Amino acid sequence: MKMVKSLFVLLTTVLILFFVPACKSISPDELKKSVAIEDVETKWVAKVYQPWPPKLILVPCLSFRVKNVSAKPLNYLNFNAIFKFKDEQENLGDNLLAAIRKDPVMPGEKSHVITLKSNFGVEGKTLASFKDNPQWRTVMCRLFIFSKGSPHILLGEYEISRTIDFKEPEPVGIEKKED
Repeated sequence: MKMVKSLFVLLTTVLILFFVPACKSISPDELKKSVAIEDVETKWVAKVYQPWPPKLILVPCLSFRVKNVSAKPLNYLNFNAIFKFKDEQENLGDNLLAAIRKDPVMPGEKSHVITLKSNFGVEGKTLASFKDNPQWRTVMCRLFIFSKGSPHILLGEYEISRTIDFKEPEPVGIEKKED
């Protein structure tokens, strides 16, 4: 019994010594200095579209790449985007994404494109209805990063452009008039 207890203590110690350094969280300062946000694109994309009855919901969207500016590979990076109308306190929507997992971003390299879309947006009837829609206002996105138990670290704040990345389909069975 004494030998089993000693063996258990020994195995537990070995496991702790092996796994604790692997689970160590990166410091907020170290994490922020390890990444550079590049190739940023902001736009509005369709969340819901139905031709009849007419309904179109557009949501703000932020896309970017992460460049590893550290000497170590980067993995287990999570991003949180919080979307708000400019000069308002209440969130319009958010998106939390575990973006970089198994395939690390090596030093000096860029990640694949990471896209974060708000879960809420602005509703209209058609694409043309957004031009005069008073609800379609300037939206700001605050981008946060965190990894392996680190706190959320603000990477930047981005204004969402008024670009709409959506095209309504042509009506079926209606011939176009040629000029």
